[in-house]
Amino acid sequence: MKISLGCDHGGYELKEIVKKHLENKGIEVADVGTYGMDSVDYPDYGMQAALLVAKNEADKGIVICTTGIGISIAANKVKGVRCALCTDSYMAKMTRLHNDANMLALGAGIVGKNLALDIVDTWLDTEFEGGRHTKRVEKIMNIESTL
Repeated sequence: MKISLGCDHGGYELKEIVKKHLENKGIEVADVGTYGMDSVDYPDYGMQAALLVAKNEADKGIVICTTGIGISIAANKVKGVRCALCTDSYMAKMTRLHNDANMLALGAGIVGKNLALDIVDTWLDTEFEGGRHTKRVEKIMNIESTL
């Protein structure tokens, strides 16, 4: 499995923690940055991480900013991406089960390290349920072609 990982300056410290956690689990990480605490624009990194997922160069992606809101909005602008902002493990479980989310957004200022890692693990370990949810996910994805 390969995970794209992106963040802005507000998510940098948590990104590094998540990156190490993933690598310790034997998961390949494509880190698109940022690589420090200097102020940067979150849309740039949300888009880069999302493009790897959309192009099938990564299986899934994780993006992090201070709240997770801005970077998730940016990631969701990339065709083929379903990025879910999760603040607890139940949300992470449900977005995989029902929405087949291929990207996860975290807010470094919202969730602490331990909760963030639990959210990541839950999200990675939960498979899409399919069934009646397949039609709903297809409807979501069809929205991209209606504009």
